[in-house]
Amino acid sequence: MKAMILAAGRGKRMMPLTANLPKPMLKVAQRPLLEYHILRLKQAGIVDIVINLAWQGEKIANHFGDGSQYGVNIHYSREPEGGLETAGGIIQALEHLCDSDERFIVINGDIYTDYDVSALTQLMLNPGEAHIVLVENPSHNPQGDFRLAHQTINEQCYTFAGIGLYHKNFFESYESGFIPLGPMLRSGLEQGVVSTELYLGVWSDIGTPERLAEINHKQEQ
Repeated sequence: MKAMILAAGRGKRMMPLTANLPKPMLKVAQRPLLEYHILRLKQAGIVDIVINLAWQGEKIANHFGDGSQYGVNIHYSREPEGGLETAGGIIQALEHLCDSDERFIVINGDIYTDYDVSALTQLMLNPGEAHIVLVENPSHNPQGDFRLAHQTINEQCYTFAGIGLYHKNFFESYESGFIPLGPMLRSGLEQGVVSTELYLGVWSDIGTPERLAEINHKQEQ
């Protein structure tokens, strides 16, 4: 199985920290966010990793190189300035994500979590299906994004963790371009082709300088 780490976002809310640095290169406990994801994927036995690049992307490529220092193989999917949004970036990289196993993992590069991705490697998907990880709603997203797959539409919504397992055919009806992932997932939930799980462990969306400082403070304790 292969995996993709989404790292092409501009990170405007993190300014001025991202004025000259990609957001996934911001550090928690003196280590770039991206490094945590690479190490967790390696620990789960996933050594073929795609990272998409846009804003200041060469700083990521220069830092991680081909991945050999981490025991993995990294392929970079370079996007135009401004990026292709989440689904657009995945669609562009599909040919590098699929081999005999038509499933692959996607992780947002700007989150901090202790989620064990090895659980996803054991999950089987039918063609065209997806499975996403949800978390309890943080203070900055109190209404949540998605309901659990077995719930009715009026029940509690949770926040998308930015972690998912996808069958390549989930994207087959979309052509390359600037395409967000959220609407595709909502449509998939309604059609019954997206399953969910609720994760209650460590997770944070590093979306503002304050949240980054909070995580680093916790790591120091």
